[in-house]
Amino acid sequence: MRGSLREKIGEGGTADIHVWAPGQVVKLFKAGVPRQLGRHEARVIRAVFAAGVPAPEVLDEVTWEGRFGIVLQRLDGPTLLQLVQAGAMKRAQAGAILATLHMSVHKTPPPSGTPTLLDWFDAASRAPSAIPKHISTGALALIERLPPGDGLCHGDLHPSNVIMTSDGPKIIDWAIAMRAAAAVDLARCHVILSDLAYAPDDLDPEQPRAFYAALQSEYARLAGMSPSALAATTELYLPILRAFTLAEVVIHPARRAELIQRIEAALPSEDE
Repeated sequence: MRGSLREKIGEGGTADIHVWAPGQVVKLFKAGVPRQLGRHEARVIRAVFAAGVPAPEVLDEVTWEGRFGIVLQRLDGPTLLQLVQAGAMKRAQAGAILATLHMSVHKTPPPSGTPTLLDWFDAASRAPSAIPKHISTGALALIERLPPGDGLCHGDLHPSNVIMTSDGPKIIDWAIAMRAAAAVDLARCHVILSDLAYAPDDLDPEQPRAFYAALQSEYARLAGMSPSALAATTELYLPILRAFTLAEVVIHPARRAELIQRIEAALPSEDE
């Protein structure tokens, strides 16, 4: 079925989501976003969908007025975060769902050519003023010292990137999928939920942190680890993912300063 660009129904930092055809949307990358980012995401989604990971099906790749787009199966439903915020789902249940999704990703082999954590961080650190130089230098050194890991990580698997459809939860936004240790995904989710704690002002600010605690507990059970062992492993990667988030997420200046302080305190000194 041939589609055409229709109303915009969503927007992110790098792309807009438009209706394309009945049952289809197009993720149209913004002008200036490298085409290889979209092609990488399309390749990863095709691979994980074929492997049985709950993700939308890629239906086509298109170019619209010079912008690259991925035509995807349309997913209807609230996000996992929206269900929790509305009180329609308990945090423990939502954390268990998110843990299961993380595990399904981590058990899937990464497609050939998937960038590593080092590749992504090196690219992010080159963006002008995105990450303070001393932090990017320290984080890159830490990446090279830690076990690299060779599994698949989504790179941004938090509750807003899970759509609860009538067919079950589906994972979206695979643009920064990478080869890395599983703890990288958990560390990223910790930063989004615990450090940034993006609950609206009229909701309990502890809610996102409790959400992460539920995720961590269930993931540890699924992985056959103690929660303390999983927390210790995740802790190793937190300075790196906090630094990466400085380049990937627009953060309030006060929260950004706080995050920088946490990174500086956790990074090893040059003589360690």
